[in-house]
Amino acid sequence: MIHFLRKRGAVRTNRGGPSTLGPLESQVMDILWARGDSNVREVAGRLARPLAYTTVMTTLDRLFKKGLLQRHRIDRAFIYTPRLARRDWERQIAREFVAGFLAGPHNSRQLLISGLLDAVGQHDAALLEELEKKIQSKRKEISGGRRS
Repeated sequence: MIHFLRKRGAVRTNRGGPSTLGPLESQVMDILWARGDSNVREVAGRLARPLAYTTVMTTLDRLFKKGLLQRHRIDRAFIYTPRLARRDWERQIAREFVAGFLAGPHNSRQLLISGLLDAVGQHDAALLEELEKKIQSKRKEISGGRRS
């Protein structure tokens, strides 16, 4: 799921608008989700290719400014931590992606629904059954809320 969403290039910024998550930013986030609290040197040491300390520092700062990381200072170094768990971030991005389609014209909504059903149906019949159950559950939740 994360690879699909990365290709779409959407994450939230501190201002709430869309932004992009580049390949290096994605690698850095993967490291932080796997490792947890890390400083620039620790992240740089885990990257697949050697990069300048300042490049990694700038990338971490950008992720902080986009609202994906929090940081605190220990001595002279910042320690970076993801604000959201990977699963929560993926869920947020998926929600925003779908909301973008739903906010568009009627045609884009129909495209989203038919594309989703086609993809799910080709992937796994059990997943299609699970989708149907979730739809029924959501209908009950919505209709129950209207009666209150």
